[in-house]
Amino acid sequence: MKKRLLCLLGILFAAGCFTGCQQKDPEPGEVAGYDEGEEYLSIWVHSIEDTEEGQAYKQSVESFNEAYDGQYFADIEFVPRNDSGGGYSDKVNASVMAGGLPDVLTVDGPNVSAYAANGIIQPLAELTEEEKSEYLPSIIEQGTVNDELYALGVMESSVGFYYNKEIIEEAGIEIPDADDPWTWSEFLEILEELKPLMDEKNGYPLDMTFPVGETSIYYFAPFVWSGGGELVSDDGLTVDGYFNSDRTAAAMEYFRTIVENEYMSEAPIDHLFESGRAAFKFDGAWEVNTVYTSYPDIELGVAPYIVSDDWEGEAYTPTGSWAFAASSETEDVAGATELVKWMSGTESGIRIWEMTKNFPSTYEAFENIDVFQTDENYSALYGQLSNYGHPRPKTPVYPQVSTSFQEVLESVALSGKDVQEELDKAVERIDSKLERYTRE
Repeated sequence: MKKRLLCLLGILFAAGCFTGCQQKDPEPGEVAGYDEGEEYLSIWVHSIEDTEEGQAYKQSVESFNEAYDGQYFADIEFVPRNDSGGGYSDKVNASVMAGGLPDVLTVDGPNVSAYAANGIIQPLAELTEEEKSEYLPSIIEQGTVNDELYALGVMESSVGFYYNKEIIEEAGIEIPDADDPWTWSEFLEILEELKPLMDEKNGYPLDMTFPVGETSIYYFAPFVWSGGGELVSDDGLTVDGYFNSDRTAAAMEYFRTIVENEYMSEAPIDHLFESGRAAFKFDGAWEVNTVYTSYPDIELGVAPYIVSDDWEGEAYTPTGSWAFAASSETEDVAGATELVKWMSGTESGIRIWEMTKNFPSTYEAFENIDVFQTDENYSALYGQLSNYGHPRPKTPVYPQVSTSFQEVLESVALSGKDVQEELDKAVERIDSKLERYTRE
């Protein structure tokens, strides 16, 4: 409890309006559809009800209530995030302090470890190996903390390494197979080969930026992982020797090389790839639909994510999105787990895709959505997720790790600062946040 209090002191000012809230505990008949003899299960989601995502969650809850009629009744509450990402998280944090967490709640994938460490969620009831095998490995890995499963994702995400087929064909370049991606060295040769052609097009070989926020670690941590590195220890409590390792330094220096050789623009250029002025681009899976609908003249392809020269076939590509978990306050972990499984299962995953175009989290959902079998780009992204997906660092201080990664990347790649000095300073900052979790 002491650790939880320390962790949440910084956000109490934002949570004051929620103090005094208590968990709903209605009597049968007080909520439409909740009948005598049923177990009441409350659930919070981070969306607005009138959005496609909110409607998808609402329909999944309704189908749960139909399937478990007479046994369970789930009551959904929409607690949307605000523009700065608060709102939902403020209410969750306030409810930890004052009481009133629901039975089930949503949690963003990278924050599962923090929610577990601060007593917001608890391990799910045990799933069979068969049940676990229904999900992509990245989903199970993302939701597991200290060998216990806390959360199951309703959706999965990925980043594509996109290419303009027309430019690549003009340059006479052959795209490698998914299991034999370009190494760093090979890709530098490709970029050098493309530079004269892209100069003629008033563009760059690569459309890439290092934006503030979550994007940088989401897109570019794979360059550390593909070299066998990690940003934090397995237990999430140590960064010295990981975040500032030779593997991390090599990845940062690699991006510096790309900038120095002018294979990318130091300043962002809007729609560089979409206007036909870049051969390659890193972007989220949504880029496929963006190109299809808004830039139909671009012949789009998905190439395998670039790997370190030392890659040995391990998982390394980007993953992570919203999941469902049982709160620490639920008195029926078995019932909460049934609701978590339903909200993240195949039917819900298909619904999420159909209504929001977010990728599902189970093999069966992917196999029952035609586009992942018939469209080469969506198929490539699914293959990347299922074969090489790697969750973001699992640590109770994930926000500090994410911010530090972006700051070091920008300092080294764009400003040319000493990589080891920047990494070591970042480790000091992260360690200061880890103290509350590591002191006896």
